[in-house]
Amino acid sequence: MQDYEPVTSFLGEAAEQYDRTVRGDEDDAVAFLAELAGDGPALELAIGTGRIGLPLAARGVAVEGIDLSPDMVAQLRKKPGGEDIPVTIGDFSEVPVAGTYGLVYVVFNTFFNLLHQDEQVQCFENVAAHLGDGGAFVIEARVPAHIHALPGGQYVHAEEVGVDEVWLDVARYDPVTQRLEETHVRLRADGGVGLFPIVTRYCYPSELDLMARIAGLRLKERWGGWNREPFDARSELAVSVYGR
Repeated sequence: MQDYEPVTSFLGEAAEQYDRTVRGDEDDAVAFLAELAGDGPALELAIGTGRIGLPLAARGVAVEGIDLSPDMVAQLRKKPGGEDIPVTIGDFSEVPVAGTYGLVYVVFNTFFNLLHQDEQVQCFENVAAHLGDGGAFVIEARVPAHIHALPGGQYVHAEEVGVDEVWLDVARYDPVTQRLEETHVRLRADGGVGLFPIVTRYCYPSELDLMARIAGLRLKERWGGWNREPFDARSELAVSVYGR
């Protein structure tokens, strides 16, 4: 995607629209993470609008966050408890914080927003440097098998269809760079058009495991979902837990 900058996917109206679709897995994710966090503290990479960070903090976990977009953090601050979570504005691959954490986590495919393998490895290495003894690094990410099955490596998907407004998801995949270039398109009856682009670099769980080994970590658990569903060939989601 020419002239694309990752931060642009999460600024302005894109940040305002981010919570438009509710995933519905928040309770399960928070329960899973709270169990690993113990006495904390916990650090969320790309905390965004606080979809997970806020309910995790409400359970008594001391949550901190990193995010590239001040506009996403502004949405977090508007929510109850949002002013109480310390957030560092910056590139989460650099983990630009000073603390040591019992839990570091990144959810909802966000790890794949790092568009180069070197950046993804760097993230693992920097997380390892901030992980306390017995700490856990959790990555929730989709298994990209579905992408390789796309006809011609591309698709158009109707996300929402209404009388006055339609949302489309338009994407194409490059298997060489492992990048999915995607734009969410909003069409309105009054002629208004909105484009919300995002690019992700997908990788299989096995590549994540190699990155972990480079950083001195190892896979401790892998599940097919937040409820510890078995991970197998049919799994569309991987919840991976790394530690020393």
